[in-house]
Amino acid sequence: MALLEIDGLEVAFPAAGGWMPAVRGVSLSIGRGEIVGLVGESGSGKSLTALSVLQLLPPRARATGSVRLEGEAGDLLAMSEREIRRVRGRRIGLVFQEPLTALDPVWPVGFQIGEAIRAHRRMSRREAREETVRLLDLVALADARRRMDDYPHQLSGGQRQRVLIAMALAAGPDLLLADEPTTALDVTIQAQILELLESLRTGLGLSVLLITHDLAVVAETCERMAVMHRGRIVEEGRVEEVFRAPADPYTRELLAAVPRFGALAS
Repeated sequence: MALLEIDGLEVAFPAAGGWMPAVRGVSLSIGRGEIVGLVGESGSGKSLTALSVLQLLPPRARATGSVRLEGEAGDLLAMSEREIRRVRGRRIGLVFQEPLTALDPVWPVGFQIGEAIRAHRRMSRREAREETVRLLDLVALADARRRMDDYPHQLSGGQRQRVLIAMALAAGPDLLLADEPTTALDVTIQAQILELLESLRTGLGLSVLLITHDLAVVAETCERMAVMHRGRIVEEGRVEEVFRAPADPYTRELLAAVPRFGALAS
């Protein structure tokens, strides 16, 4: 059995005369210790798919289908708020798309991670502070003990991204949903974040759903990939196979749009 199994997921929003579908019949599985890329253009339904797993959709949205997590009884979509709160963070961690807006600007980053730790694990504030240092060391934030007292605006984009990943790991989840974790980062920092995700997979046995519009990120990091277009998964397979012989026209268009070295010079 896969760690996470999404089957026939539909997400819709109320519209004049009925419901407007945004995610249509998505089925996807993620195994233990596996990094799966979910790729597609903005608005294709990638983030809605991830948010549905943890019941974090906007208030008026409706999700149907089923989402099952190994070791949890029943469908995550059918869980009560009390039940799903045991899954959020503890079993599935979420890295939001924009770290500057995801972090609270009025609290030091170490305090925010510490609160996430204490929400799921019985620890004193002192113990949570030491665990925060350990997590920041784990995500390779330099000078972690000092930087944990900084506010989000005092950190660079790459440092804030490491803080968000540390917060997502606070309760020791089995699965990480990483929503565009390298957006707006320069290529050097992007490579460091991708290396970090790979090291977490190998070191902790963490599974990752990596949401991105960047095919280069998928090629470098993922084992399997699924391509979304207009709310549907139009193609799925091992990364090297999809890149070598894409079956869907949309996938071929995505690959054709990737800039190639030397193309401008020619």
